[in-house]
Amino acid sequence: MSKNLVLILNCGSSSLKFAILDPTTGDEKLSGLAENFNLEDARIKWKLNGEKGAADLGAGAAHSEALGYIVSNILTPELKDGIGAIGHRIVHGGEKYTTSTVITDDVIKGIEEASEFAPLHNPAHLIGIQEAFKAFPELKEKNVAVFDTAFHQTMPEHAYLYALPYSLYKEHGVRRYGMHGTSHYFISNEITKELNLETDKANIITCHLGNGASVAAISNGKCIDTSMGFTPLEGLVMGTRSGDLDPAIIFYMHNTLGMSVEEIEKTLVKKSGLLGLTEVTSDCRFAEDNYYDRVEAKRAMDVFCYRLAKYIGSYMAIIGDHLDAIVFTGGIGENSEKVRRLTLNHLKLFGIKVDKEKNLAARFGKSGEITANDSAYRAFVIPTNEELVIAQDTAKLAFK
Repeated sequence: MSKNLVLILNCGSSSLKFAILDPTTGDEKLSGLAENFNLEDARIKWKLNGEKGAADLGAGAAHSEALGYIVSNILTPELKDGIGAIGHRIVHGGEKYTTSTVITDDVIKGIEEASEFAPLHNPAHLIGIQEAFKAFPELKEKNVAVFDTAFHQTMPEHAYLYALPYSLYKEHGVRRYGMHGTSHYFISNEITKELNLETDKANIITCHLGNGASVAAISNGKCIDTSMGFTPLEGLVMGTRSGDLDPAIIFYMHNTLGMSVEEIEKTLVKKSGLLGLTEVTSDCRFAEDNYYDRVEAKRAMDVFCYRLAKYIGSYMAIIGDHLDAIVFTGGIGENSEKVRRLTLNHLKLFGIKVDKEKNLAARFGKSGEITANDSAYRAFVIPTNEELVIAQDTAKLAFK
C-alpha cells in the first residue's frame, strides 16, 4: 500500500489534537482531540471517515496513553499502513528555525532551547515527538517540525526589536517572534490565489481570531509585522490573555497590590481578555449573543474590536503602496459577523464599507467577500486549515 498519508500531532500541555490527511488532495481521514491530561476525566474524541467516537482514557492519562489509544483503538490497519510521515506543530522555533525541518537530535535540542520562550507549549511538543518515535519507530526519520514562528522570520529588525537594552536581544534573544504562522501563511496563499495576485507583489492583512488571536501584515508576499511578540501574550485581546498593556501595571500589581509574580502571570495569561472583561466566560459567543442586553458583553466586544481595528489601521499605514485585502479567519474571524462589522466600522476613514448580507453569509465554514462593491478596500473571510499546511510541509520533506 502507498504510504502517502501524514499524521499530524499538535501537543499542548494538557491536550493532543490529531489528524490524518492526504497532503495532495487535502482529504481528511481522521481528526480528533484528547484532553484533560493528568486529571480524573482524561478523555478522547474523534471523527473517522465521517463517523464520530469518544472514550475515557482513564484517570491521570496523558500524551503516551492518548497516542497509544489512537494507534490501538482508532486507527484501522489500512489507515495505519497508509501513514508515511508525521508532522508536529511546534509553537516556538526561536531565531534558529525559519522553515519546517526534519526532526533530528539537533532539532530536538533546538526545540528544547526555545522552550524558555514557550514554556507551556514546547515541552509538550517534545513529549509528542518522543511518543511518536515509540509508536511509529519505522517513521523515526520521517518526523517533521512545522514552526508557528517560521513565517514571521522575514520581519525586519525595526519591527521585531523592542526598545530595550540591545544586549537583551544579542545575549538572550529578547525580541518579537509572532505566532499562528501556519494560519497566516495559509490564508495569505489562499487569498492570493482567489484574487489571482502575484505572490511577490501581494499586500494583505490577515486576522487570525480565536481564543488566541493575532494580526499579520504581509507586504510583497512576506510578513513584515505581526501583533504577537516575544510570547503569545502580546497584541490583541484574546480569550483569557490580556494582550497589550502598560508594563508598569505589573509593577503596580506586585508592589502596591502585593501580588506575586506567579499570580500576576496567571492573571494576565489565564484570567484576562474576554474572560476578564465579561467576568463570565472567555467564549466570544457570549459577548456576541448578549451584546445589546448585557453591559459586560458589550464592554468585552467593544474592547476586542477596538483593539483589532487599531492594529489593522496601523498595518494599513506600513503595508506599502497598496492593500489587496483584509482577511478574517479562525473560530471568531470565520463565524462572528458582529466582530467583523464592528471592527471594520472603526475604519470608515479609509473608505471601508461592510456589506450586511455578504457579511452574514460568510459564516459557519463559508468563505467570501464581506465588503460592499464601492468599498475602498476589500475584506474577506477564509476558513483556515493549519493541518493542511503541516501535512504539505511534512510531505515535501519526508516524501522525497
